[in-house]
Amino acid sequence: MSATVITLKDVKANPKVKRLIDGANEVMKAMGYTEHGHRHVGVVSSITRYILEQLNVPPREIELGQIAAYLHDIGNVINRVNHPMTGANIAFTILNEMGMPPEEIAPILGAIGNHEELAGLPVSTISAALIIADKSDVHFSRVQNPLLETYDIHDRVNYAVQKSRIEMPPDAKAIQLVLEIDVSYASVMEYFEIFLSRMVMCRKAADTLGYHFTLNVNGTELE
Repeated sequence: MSATVITLKDVKANPKVKRLIDGANEVMKAMGYTEHGHRHVGVVSSITRYILEQLNVPPREIELGQIAAYLHDIGNVINRVNHPMTGANIAFTILNEMGMPPEEIAPILGAIGNHEELAGLPVSTISAALIIADKSDVHFSRVQNPLLETYDIHDRVNYAVQKSRIEMPPDAKAIQLVLEIDVSYASVMEYFEIFLSRMVMCRKAADTLGYHFTLNVNGTELE
């Protein structure tokens, strides 16, 4: 019997996926975290695709990377703690039910289970792309707290970032995170205070891909 080809479109249309991502963001909002819902996973999936396309990996591998990215935070529906592990378990159940073959499920689970800096490593090409995509999504639209005067440092830093994007110039083996930060809300140093470990993980991920990772903040390149 031939295996079922599961696409990103199929995953997005799955009602369980929709509700679990909604639920994951509800938990994050209740715990005071920034947005981890459909917007975030959609952005991370798109950036993962962009990175993999620049690497010229096969189209099916790109799609598996996008699926991993779309499901990477689904474990937050249980708790922020250990969400990569719980998320990988949830993703296996869903993808297995949908009929995806185990040889395609496996790299997705590895990418989901290794996307956090405290207990994860870039274990594959799609894992490395997902890590960079996830950590680069810093943006004012992710702040869920409606009261500016009660912002903590995570809210202020995200709120300060007006634009963020990943660039891979064709003439350089570099993956660059370009940020425009409104320093009236948070300083560049505060960005590094809370995101240093994530930037280190991005560097390791870029190394895995044979690239070097750089930052460009308000027009100034940092390596």
